Amino acid sequence: MTTALPKLEKLKPNKNWAKLPLFNRKNWSRFRFSDVVENVNERVEPSTAAEAIHVGLDDLDSGSLHIRRWGKSSDVIGTKLGFRKGDVIFGRRRAYQRKLAVAEVNGICSAHAMVARAKPKVILPEFLPFLMMSDKFMNRAVEISVRSLSPTINWTTLKLEEFDLPPLDQQRRIAEILWAVDETIEEYLNAINACDKWSKAFVDERCLNEKFPRVRLQQAVSAIIAGKSVNGVNDPAGDGEFGVLKVSAVGPKGFDATEHKRLIHQEDFLPRFAVTAGDFLITRCNTKELVGRVCIVPEDHPSLMLCDKTIKLEFDAEMVSQGYMEAVLSSRAMRTQIEACATGTGGAMKNISQDNIKSFVVPLPQLKKQLELLEDLQRGKSLKTNLESAMHAASAMQMGITNSIFA
Repeated sequence: MTTALPKLEKLKPNKNWAKLPLFNRKNWSRFRFSDVVENVNERVEPSTAAEAIHVGLDDLDSGSLHIRRWGKSSDVIGTKLGFRKGDVIFGRRRAYQRKLAVAEVNGICSAHAMVARAKPKVILPEFLPFLMMSDKFMNRAVEISVRSLSPTINWTTLKLEEFDLPPLDQQRRIAEILWAVDETIEEYLNAINACDKWSKAFVDERCLNEKFPRVRLQQAVSAIIAGKSVNGVNDPAGDGEFGVLKVSAVGPKGFDATEHKRLIHQEDFLPRFAVTAGDFLITRCNTKELVGRVCIVPEDHPSLMLCDKTIKLEFDAEMVSQGYMEAVLSSRAMRTQIEACATGTGGAMKNISQDNIKSFVVPLPQLKKQLELLEDLQRGKSLKTNLESAMHAASAMQMGITNSIFA
């Protein structure tokens, strides 16, 4: 006779998990950081390692142990640091950004990084990344950084810092748990990326269906409202103060109200330009890749106003679903139209005019069909949101265990 397993929803975490034998500190020892890692200072000229990958600090994602982007050594100049598979690449400049990752192949990286190699007689290479990702390590790294404009860690100071470490067999068991959680996080991330690919393919194949009639955007727009140029300082508005949106408020994940500046002269605030729920925004000035980015404002922000680089579009509600139009204008096909008409003599910033916006050619099926397509698209977005929540929960658990170990 077999015993029935409890249902998953009835399983509860052990409140005293930190007291389990696995986390017993009885045989732990204190070491200087230089006792557990080697500061690898192998200087490499890119010309001598043209086939190797190059990892810059911008290629490291905050809070992730994985290198997801890299360049070619042949594309960079200046002396770099060499690293091997298994080394930890740590951004010693601006340590508060928590940029650190484990190398999966050999290569070279920015000289503003630190390459840490585990001394396996004291610390396992699989365990070292979690020590360095812990709040204990990161907070101390920030405290000992020098220079105010670009705080940087010096090895001569960091090597003297002391940390308590478990014996190697205990390190191995802890590392197995933490890497298992990390693998789960990666699976969630892969699923999230799959949702993004599905959404893009859905828009390309269904919303941009060649059978749908094409119209100029001006036929669907009832009003175009340009923002106002006002002076602001680059810090957020406080309680009872007014602010003006930055162009970056129309962000990669939608509207970002934190991207604003406090008005220097509070009396410059104009209520008719206040940001309200349902506003459909498009940027008229930005880099070539970002100009013409769109978003829908989810809630009222009565103390924030549109800037002169942001335009609000009002659509004929009997012709257009805003959500459908947001998906269409964010598509790769529309990017081709937007970038083709963007002008500007500078290499960085480009502009599109109101006339450009009116001239955009968009697919516009009947409103009922737009809403059907949007409903399908929203289901994919809801799945992505749920996956993101699960991934954040797993990441929080990983950090919770890590910080408990090194507290």
